[in-house]
Formats: sequence, C-alpha cells, structure tokens
Amino acid sequence: MSATADPSRMPRRQSAEEVRALLAGESPGEELLRRLAPELGLHVVDLFILAGLAVPDDLAPLDAGAAQWVPCIVMDAVHCPEAERRQLLEHVHSLLRERRSAPFDPERFGPVADGPGGRLIRMCQYRNLSRTGLAHTLAVVTPTYLSASTYGMIGAGRKELTPGLVTDFAALLGIEARQLAMLAGAVLPEPPRPPAQEAVDAAALLWAARSLSAAQAQQVAEVAGSLRGDSGGGYRVNLPGR
Repeated sequence: MSATADPSRMPRRQSAEEVRALLAGESPGEELLRRLAPELGLHVVDLFILAGLAVPDDLAPLDAGAAQWVPCIVMDAVHCPEAERRQLLEHVHSLLRERRSAPFDPERFGPVADGPGGRLIRMCQYRNLSRTGLAHTLAVVTPTYLSASTYGMIGAGRKELTPGLVTDFAALLGIEARQLAMLAGAVLPEPPRPPAQEAVDAAALLWAARSLSAAQAQQVAEVAGSLRGDSGGGYRVNLPGR
C-alpha cells in the first residue's frame, strides 16, 4: 500500500510491511492511526510513537508518578504463580480511574532520538518506565541485563539495537517480535523464541498499570509484594520458561 492510498479503501488487515511503508511516507493522520492500530493488534499509542507523532493526552498514562512503583509491581508479579498474576491483573482493572492531575510528559524520563532505539524506549516511557525502571524490569522479565545508562544510549541512537534486544523489548511491550522489528526498522535474522508466560503476563500488567495514579500504583505494589510472599528473597533473573 502506498503512502498516498485512500484510507477509506484500506483492507481490513494490514501487513507490517504495508504499515511501515505508510509510516515512511507522508505522515498519517490521527484518525487513520486510531483506526489502523486495532487491525494490527497494536495499542494506538504505540502506533503514534512508531509514526513519529506526538501522542494525544487521552492515550498517555494517567500519572507519571506511578513510575516509582510500576517496576516493583511487575517484578514481584512474575515471581508469583500464574493464578495470582491473573488475580493481580484483575485487581488493577477493578480500580476506579482517577482524574488526571497534570499532563504526561515522557521527557521527564529522558530525551530520545528519532530512530528505532528511540521509538522503543519511548514506547516503554509511555508504560511509565524510566531508564532505571526499564533496566530493572527487563532484567527480571527477559534474559537481558543492562544498565540504565545503556538504555539511555539506545534511546539516543548511540548503541546498536541488536536482534536480542528487539525480541526482549517485544516481550515486555506485548508485541510480536517480528512485527515490532519490521515496524521499528530493525532486522531479526531468524525467528525468535516465543516469550515465557511470565513475560506475557508482565506485558499485560504493565499496560494495565498505565491507568493507575501514583497512590494506586503504590497500593498495587504492596498487593504484589504480599502475593509474592518471599519479600526477602530478592529477584531471580532466570525465570522458569525463559
């Protein structure tokens, strides 16, 4: 599909190659992106970021202050049995959404460049993950263990976005790795292994936590710690199934 195609004639299902061609051409409008994202199985906010457009306020996390607690929620949750992970996700969904008190500014988590690495870091920022939070969360949810400053370099385009990193970002973002690589302009030389169930559940929980205020996120973090139980045991970096 060319960048000048009539949006009203777009087929119901779009391939990653077609969407990448669209994003590489004339900037698509907000209405088109909102309509296209569900067809791709993507969150609308992620498609805005991949298109290099400003994210509308209604697609942003409720409270950037929740970033203090979100990594703890995820890291404790993935150490719980699957049934308790589902219970925690249901608890997050049950909480009433509070009123937004301030605009969401991803720049508080650090600037990013316009490139594949910057886009992936920005997608994590819109899940309330700072560089430190991203480093901690990826270290537990995936096999990757890098410093917060290294993620800053990835976001700035000063460090290569390797196939392994793309695969791990995809697991945390809840996006199929080959699709994410195609949309972000990265290359995967071979089909990646599917993510562990813990990573799948972590991605769902990370997304749901975007609706939490800082106070709610703290409360959910306490619940996650209680469900886990072994609060003094630290975090494992080789979860079952990875």
